[in-house]
Order: sequence, then C-alpha cells, then structure tokens
Amino acid sequence: MAAKKPKELPGKALEGIKVLEYGGFVSAPMCTKLLADLGAEVIKVEPPWVGDKARRRGPFLQDIPHPERSALFLYLNINKLSITLDVNTATGKRIFKELIRETDLLVENQPAGRMKELALDYQSLSQVNPRLVMTSITPFGQTGPYSTYKSYPLNTYHAGGEGYCLPGGLGWLLSSDRPPIKMGAFVGECDTGVSAASAALAALIWRETTNKGQHIDISQQEVLLNLVRFDIASFNTGWVESRATRSFPIAGLMQCKDGFVQVMPLLRHMWEALVDLVGNPEWAKQEDFDNLMARFYSGDRPSGVTQQEVNKRLEKWMLQHTKEEIYHGGQARGLAVGIVSSVEDLFQSKQLKARDFFAEIEHPETGQIPYPSAPYKYSETPWRVERPAPGLGEDNVQIYSRRMGYSQEDLVRMRQAGVI
Repeated sequence: MAAKKPKELPGKALEGIKVLEYGGFVSAPMCTKLLADLGAEVIKVEPPWVGDKARRRGPFLQDIPHPERSALFLYLNINKLSITLDVNTATGKRIFKELIRETDLLVENQPAGRMKELALDYQSLSQVNPRLVMTSITPFGQTGPYSTYKSYPLNTYHAGGEGYCLPGGLGWLLSSDRPPIKMGAFVGECDTGVSAASAALAALIWRETTNKGQHIDISQQEVLLNLVRFDIASFNTGWVESRATRSFPIAGLMQCKDGFVQVMPLLRHMWEALVDLVGNPEWAKQEDFDNLMARFYSGDRPSGVTQQEVNKRLEKWMLQHTKEEIYHGGQARGLAVGIVSSVEDLFQSKQLKARDFFAEIEHPETGQIPYPSAPYKYSETPWRVERPAPGLGEDNVQIYSRRMGYSQEDLVRMRQAGVI
C-alpha cells in the first residue's frame, strides 16, 4: 500500500514577504510579530553576545533569569529567525546592506538620527533597494523639537495624554489623591507596534501599484494621542476629561465577592433591572431614591452625598455575590454589566477555550507552555505557529552560510572579530 502523502498546509496571508527587524524591546518586535504571525519571514537582527534587551526583562519562567526564559521576549518573537550582527563595524554594515537587497520591509526603533549616523537611513538604503519600505519608530518622531529626546514607557504614555485620566472609576473614588499612572505592562509600546504594522502593510500595498518603496515615520506620542482623540475633540467643546470624570456616578466599577464587575445602569429600565437584581429592597422604593434616579436620567447629576448613599447600599449587596452571579443575573434582566477578568479568569474562560485562543508552543528551554494566539481567524490563510521564539543567533548559519554564501571559516573570523 502506498504511503499517504502528508496533508499540505494552507498558505499564509503574507507568505513571500521578507522583513528585517533592527530593533528591540517591545514596539518594533510587536510590529514584526504581527507580520510574522501572518506568514512574513522576519529576520531579527540582534547585537552579538547580549541580544535584544527584552531577553533580560522579566518575568522569567520559574523566576530563573535566563535570556531564553523571558516571557516578554518569548511572546513577542514567535515565528521569527534570529541573527547576530554588529552594524557599527564596516563588515557588519556591509552585510546589513546585503540583507536589505532582498528585504521588502525594514522595521527599526533606534533613537532618531542613529540610522543616519550609521549611513543606514532610508535615503542610503533606498539606493540599495528602491522598493524598500522602511518603518522607523521613535518616541516623538523624526522631526520637531522633541525628536532627539530619550523616553521610557512612562514618559511616552503620559506624553500621549491617556495617563492623565488614570486611575479613573473606583480607583479615583478610593484614592483621589493618587497621582496619574500609566497603563499596566507595555500597552503603549504594543499599541505603537500595531499602528506600525498597519502603516507598513498599507505601504506594501501601495508599492505593488507603484513599484516604489517609502519611509514611514512613526511617533509613539502621536500613536498614543489616538487613544484620547475623543477627549481632545471634547476639550474644544468645553469638556475636560480627567480621572475624576472617568467614573459612572451610580454603580460603575464595583467590588464583589470574588473580584470586580462593571455595572452600568445607563437607562431607566437598566436601573430598574439593577433594583430587581438586588432583590427589590425597600430603600430603592423610597421616594427620595426614585426622584434621584429620575433626575439622573433627565440629565441632572445627583449630589455627591446622595450618590455615595446609593453606591454604599449597592456595594454591600455586591460583596455578597460572585462575578458570575452578578453578570448572568444582570444580563438576563437587560442590565449592562460585565466581568472584570483577571489573567487566571481568561485562561479558564469557556469562550476562549471554545475558540482555541491559547496555543501550546514547545520551546527547548521552557518546554511546552500556552501562549495567546491571534485575535483573528482567517478561513483561507489561518494563523499557526511555525517555530517558537529563537535563541540568540540561532539562525546565523542558515542565513549567512546557506543563503548568503559565507563559508564556515568566514563565520569563525566574523565571530572572533565581534561582527556576529
């Protein structure tokens, strides 16, 4: 009996697109991660010996600091190849330009002006490859008085304006004297990566019709300003959004027996649904409270004292019930209510399990662990894992020798010289 032919896997949306990543930490790797997940070949260029600084950023699996155990690095670099290269050397610069000849898209997040110092700016590289699309990510863009400013995630997040409105809701009510904060983890950097990927794809489409590449200048501040575009527009009408206004006067974010829920009685019938959910207590039938809600739904905001009295009674009931009880009970009654999910909640989510959102990925250093997959499902070009995050310089031989023709002796000499 003839052996069955292995089933052919479907193609991927960006199959054939070659991307070079000369960046690190979060914003550039997030951009190229999205492209790699769609099937583009992404070659990650890392400094010899030390690699991407994300490799040194925790948390680490089992709290063991190791360049191949960083959760941040492992997540951001699935489906990529890794080579080491010092472009500060003449040989390294020459090899970089050799790579550019066969590259469709270069993504970098070096400090503004650094690529020009290296003679690897768009003007120089487009001479090597006129069809090159180059995406440059910096804190404040390539031009303007802030273009050379250094920045950390805290700086750029607040420069974008969203930090001024945090913490809102219950955080503001409980700690109104707390200073503004940024969003947790690296949300600003990830948002920048998403915007950069969208812009790069649009430029690649334009290139297909014009046969010309172009340079994309991404300002992280301006990306984050997009999070507060409505607040900026509202400012022109006289409304100033702040932490104090990021709350709902009745209910809102509330603590319950096993966490938090967001309860939003936005309309009169939703308030009545909330009253029914909490058991139609006598206090809710009192004329004062009924008049309070009538004023509220007519646009007359209740006074702080009355608001606190309503919320105090609701809080007492919420603390006696679980998130699931409140969520399903409220939904069944037509009340706008949602669960504030913890990471553990998400891993246990029946919805996410039903959609196979978490993918088990085997890595030589960490073993098999679950990762978030993609936030989309293509019918013809599905997302899949081709390989885990690469080890530092794992693909030097494949790229330099098998693809570019360098001999083993060349690699030894370049390694001794610190080029790779």
